[in-house]
Amino acid sequence: MADKPQSGELFGVPYNFERPSIGRMLSAYWQPGEGMLVEKPFGVGYTLNLANWRSWVVLLVAGGLYYQQSQSAKKADEEPADEPVEVLVDD
Repeated sequence: MADKPQSGELFGVPYNFERPSIGRMLSAYWQPGEGMLVEKPFGVGYTLNLANWRSWVVLLVAGGLYYQQSQSAKKADEEPADEPVEVLVDD
């Protein structure tokens, strides 16, 4: 039986299942001169290149949205939900 390749590309999506080393992990996330997305050091697909400023914008936006969602969830837990609601209907 033939050995399966540990890395390659399937339908245009890269994969790599070789055992990762610390050096390869660090160099995968910091690649100056490359685009915003780079191949993952382990697994399937792409990851953010932290040497690109656009990646930091994505992380800041995602962090801001997460913070906003957690704050609104806290407010929803504090407000009583069993109060009557007045509905006005104009005919």
